[in-house]
Amino acid sequence: MKSVKIGICGLGTVGSGTFKVLTDNAELLAARSQAELCITHIGARRDNPDCPVGDVAVSRDIFEVARDPEVEILVELIGGTSVAKELVEEAIRAGKHVVTANKALIAEFGNELFTLAEEHNVVIRYEAAVAGGIPIIKALREGLAGNRIQWLAGIINGTGNFILSEMRDKGRDFADVLAEAQALGYAEADPAFDIEGTDAAHKLVILAAIAFGMPLQFSEVFAEGITRLTPQDVAYAEELGYRIKHLGVAKHSAKGVELRVHPTLIPEQQLLANVNGVKNAVLVEGSAVGPTLYYGAGAGAEPTASAVVADIMDLARDLAVGQQPQIAGLGVRCTELQALPIVPMAEVETPWYLRLEAEDKPGVMSQVTRLLSAEGISIEALIQKAPHAGETKVPVVVLTNTAAQGRLDKAVSAIEALDSISTDIMCIRVETLNA
Repeated sequence: MKSVKIGICGLGTVGSGTFKVLTDNAELLAARSQAELCITHIGARRDNPDCPVGDVAVSRDIFEVARDPEVEILVELIGGTSVAKELVEEAIRAGKHVVTANKALIAEFGNELFTLAEEHNVVIRYEAAVAGGIPIIKALREGLAGNRIQWLAGIINGTGNFILSEMRDKGRDFADVLAEAQALGYAEADPAFDIEGTDAAHKLVILAAIAFGMPLQFSEVFAEGITRLTPQDVAYAEELGYRIKHLGVAKHSAKGVELRVHPTLIPEQQLLANVNGVKNAVLVEGSAVGPTLYYGAGAGAEPTASAVVADIMDLARDLAVGQQPQIAGLGVRCTELQALPIVPMAEVETPWYLRLEAEDKPGVMSQVTRLLSAEGISIEALIQKAPHAGETKVPVVVLTNTAAQGRLDKAVSAIEALDSISTDIMCIRVETLNA
């Protein structure tokens, strides 16, 4: 049985999880890959007391792993983009295949890294970069290869999903749940990447590039966070038959590709609407297969390590029989990717949820209706609560028909200018997902 030599860079949560899976399941992995998977070199700036590595060589300079002539597969698990990019480039130029869990690296620099890998006849695999242990990259690139992907929508950030689940189940405020998420380790000390949508945007652009055969365009993704959501919004959505999820959506139409991350009302009977806690899920609509759902753990040491090891095994199977691993990249050679136009957000059409606070007096709702109608927007449903004792303002929730964001923005600006409207209007998109 051939021995395939592996170098791991980074011995943090995912790195130690990967080491554990490779060593604990060594016999099983060898049988399945027909190769002995040998960790021969680790690059780590410090030891991890929770992950003893025995007699495996350890270098404090992680670039020593890329320079090691024995290493055939370099596993990049250090995170970040600057040092990680240099490390991956050096490994590629040294003729090594690369496995990474680094979504930011792939989303922001994948185009040039995949091109470099093709030039040096090696491959980069990155299943763990999106949705942790869920094999969504393999599903899109291989399992659904016979389909034209029409759209996909995913809950692809566990921190945001945990917060929204707690707000719905227990009526808690956003700030309160965020503090608990940080205490539990679900959110970083600086949670901006999670709660403002950057993390999900990284993942969405990778999924869209594979699904639609287009170059990665991270700068074109619209990202809106969940910080403005209130327990009242969650409760009103429930009353209307919806649940609020922080969704990544990619759609391919005659106008181009929509790339957007934002809070979304989803009908409560939808499978995605019932994905709770820190779990992830991705719903994909294919031309032949129809809708398929992929659900599971989107983060964590061993779930993410599961995806990393699967990529290592794919490479090892080919290396074991002397076969050059096939181009992984975005599913086709970089020269075959199609530059598709990105639909401006002003032209993206969805139904809308609007929450406003209005004076409790005759004629206010007729003014609101008139201003929406002026932009071609009709009302599908409306909730107006009675004012509390001694109050003159009432909360009003409106569900509209489908409207382009540009027209909705004009109507909202006009409504907010009314003397009878006292606060900014909360606007949330609605997706039925048609699945």
